Amino acid sequence: MNEDEENIIPENEDDSNETSGEAINEGFDDIKVSGGNHFYDHEENNSEDTITKVTGMYKDWFLDYASYVILERAVPAIEDGFKPVQRRIMHSMKELDDGRYNKVANVVGHTMQYHPHGDASIGDAMVQIGQKDLLIDCQGNWGNILTGDGAAASRYIEARISKFGHDVLYSPKITEWGVSYDGRRAEPINLPVKFPLLLAQGGEGIAVGLSTKILPHNFNELIDASIKILKGKPFTLFPDFPTAGIADVSNYNDGLRGGRVRVRAKIGQLDKQTLVITQIPFSTNTSSLIDSILKANEKGKIKVKKIEDNTAAEVEILIHLPPGVSPDKTIDALYAFTACETSIAPLGCVIENHKPLFIGVSAMLKISTNRTVQLLKRELEIHLEELESKWHFSTLEKIFIREEMYIDFKLYSDKEGLFEYMYKRFESFRKILVRDIVDEDLQKLTQIPMIRITRFDSDKADEHIAKLEEEMEKVKYNLEHLIDFAVDYFSKLKEKYGKGRERQTELRSFDNIEATKVVLRNTKLYVNREEGFIGTGLKKDEYVADCSDIDDVIVFLRDGKMMISKVDDKKFVGKDIIHVAVFDKNDKRTIYNMIYRDGKSGSSFIKRFNVSGVTRDKAYDLTQEKPGSQVLYFSHNPNGEAEVVTVLLRQVGSVKKLKWDIDFADIAIKGRASKGNTVSKYPIKKIELKEKGISTLRPRKIWFDDTVQRLNVDGRGELLGEFRPNDRLLIINQSGKLKTIIPELTTHFDEDMIILEKWHPKKPISAIYYDGEKERYYIKRFLIENENKEEIFISEHEKSQLENVSTDWRPVAEIIFAKSKGVQKENQTIDMEQFIAVKGIKALGNQLTTDKLKQVNLLESLPYEEPVEVVPEELEVNQDAELTDYNIELDDDGQITLTLE
Repeated sequence: MNEDEENIIPENEDDSNETSGEAINEGFDDIKVSGGNHFYDHEENNSEDTITKVTGMYKDWFLDYASYVILERAVPAIEDGFKPVQRRIMHSMKELDDGRYNKVANVVGHTMQYHPHGDASIGDAMVQIGQKDLLIDCQGNWGNILTGDGAAASRYIEARISKFGHDVLYSPKITEWGVSYDGRRAEPINLPVKFPLLLAQGGEGIAVGLSTKILPHNFNELIDASIKILKGKPFTLFPDFPTAGIADVSNYNDGLRGGRVRVRAKIGQLDKQTLVITQIPFSTNTSSLIDSILKANEKGKIKVKKIEDNTAAEVEILIHLPPGVSPDKTIDALYAFTACETSIAPLGCVIENHKPLFIGVSAMLKISTNRTVQLLKRELEIHLEELESKWHFSTLEKIFIREEMYIDFKLYSDKEGLFEYMYKRFESFRKILVRDIVDEDLQKLTQIPMIRITRFDSDKADEHIAKLEEEMEKVKYNLEHLIDFAVDYFSKLKEKYGKGRERQTELRSFDNIEATKVVLRNTKLYVNREEGFIGTGLKKDEYVADCSDIDDVIVFLRDGKMMISKVDDKKFVGKDIIHVAVFDKNDKRTIYNMIYRDGKSGSSFIKRFNVSGVTRDKAYDLTQEKPGSQVLYFSHNPNGEAEVVTVLLRQVGSVKKLKWDIDFADIAIKGRASKGNTVSKYPIKKIELKEKGISTLRPRKIWFDDTVQRLNVDGRGELLGEFRPNDRLLIINQSGKLKTIIPELTTHFDEDMIILEKWHPKKPISAIYYDGEKERYYIKRFLIENENKEEIFISEHEKSQLENVSTDWRPVAEIIFAKSKGVQKENQTIDMEQFIAVKGIKALGNQLTTDKLKQVNLLESLPYEEPVEVVPEELEVNQDAELTDYNIELDDDGQITLTLE
């Protein structure tokens, strides 16, 4: 499709994929079945087939089935975050719980009392819960989410409820109960989950007519966000995946329909020929990831020599590259053409009040947090009722024994009379009781053993009642300050279980990778200039360049036409081709120099231009569109080079000067449609290249965007400087490694990079480091000796570490000593330029001090005037500037005349 063409999409009255129950019913009313005999509404017709309307029970059947799948199988409930099978598994584990591990097969069998769908579905659901490492304490081979390996058979693996599961899932006194599918047992309608479990574990399901995909979130971040909700503070939630990786959540959309999360594998460069993948995207595993890499290699998108999968507890996939293959471009190609980058579409759908509800993760967390508060409140209320009941009976018991009411029991032969007597005796004490006395209270008093009465200790009874009163006051206080109590509850959860559950997925904005820039050039482009054909199948013709099947090709013809077309096996573009190349529409530094003859006037013109966005397969005329126009001279220059050419005229009339030089550097760079400047109105015999040119473009400004960790020329991030073709970047890592590179926009940088700047070859590098072998601090200054080699400038002992490094001309360091034997030595300032001379990069350096150091800081450097390098002056022409055209003409005396237009 051409770049300026629009997709024509037919308009529909309703393109929604959501269908209501009423719409389903209406649709079924219109369905008819043609054919012979049916078991419903059959009519005899011997002459032709009958057309019979589907009966109404079909719509009931479908709706019943759809509702059952949605409510009872595929979509989790908002109340506790469980699907029915998950809830029944956890309820069964509670019933079987005795502190020891149970065979999963036993749990599955017990769960079948509640879940009527067979052992396979229960076993799979239980393994999925266990792999999330939150509710179930697993023992045995439960599979590996990294490699995709399945769990062992349920008879071989064991499980029990985790401590966290015990704390947040169960509370029988506040659980709402229902009956099982066969009416024989009681099962929880919803478990009283006091934690945003659905968001922590995530959930996925496909039902009839809808689906759900709730991404997992970080344990500690969910607790922090719940606390913010309780305190009325704003919060944001982003997913965190168990497979780690790097995620761009800029379009997460709160987990609602239409959002997207891009997830990438974490790929590093082990050496020049080896890449290592240490984290993988969510929804993939190492097997599927390697398969996608192999397929991309087979299709020629990337070039891989060998892949090793060393994954065990952590991911380690080694990708060995053939010699000459760029690691940086291969990393981008892996993101562009393999499962190393995946796009996940979240869809928040839950069940609320027996209906599907589409909702964002923020709203889910608010509902969960508010429900947790209500559950905590109900638990406190029940606890208070229990305490009051204990206090009530303890007080009655104390009064009963102290007043010796038991002595008169022998006077009453029936219970009614005895209870009437006791009611009268307690009448004077009713004001101090928390509730009225009932027959059950009196019954319990009459059953107190005599030995307990005789050994009754009034002081201990008072102490016990005081403790109950103290605990009751505490519960009442918590009920009055319920929000503070809930905040404290969440804080204790984080303190108790949050360790080791830090965020695994790194959040970062991604740059868009252009496939044409990173695809492997796995085929060859050929041209037949005379006949006007280009393509990858013209193997007997002239070779042009390596290309890929997604590249575009730019073609220039002798008649001044230009065309851009997709790579094909064989394609006719026009006869007499003068230039063909693989085209990059974003390349503004490639400049085309051209001299052409106008077909009508016969005059010759000179022009310089670049080519950016165009319509594919459209012919553009670079001349004045006059018949007979012809290109006399043409060159393409990757970095805006401007050569000097010699123009030779034909002998015409009295023209004396038939030869002179023209420097393309004097010509302004304009658009491809510009007319150009006049060279001569007389016929040109020949144009010869006299001198190759230098770049006329300004040095390219390059920035580093720390957000995406990439270089750019768009002004995003920190300006690194202006770079000419041979300028290089200096990169220093915390590990003590350094290298210089030609700045390419595809470059990837290590996480421990501490210095990235334009490299000055004569500028020394100063470093303070700890030598692990000698157990001493050293200082050194050096110059980079090999610009094409990555080197380490500290000792390679495992305990060696870089303290500080500076690229200033005259750096100053402050040494802070550690206290030794109760004596604190004063801080010392060191002029590093005076301390040590510039030596080789492999030199050990001078010992800094024998004392133990607490810290080394870099201070403000001393003033220094950087030497100015004198370079030959070059004419610089801004390709975007509007310069005035001028005509170059010869008069009859052979003098050159420049006339401004």
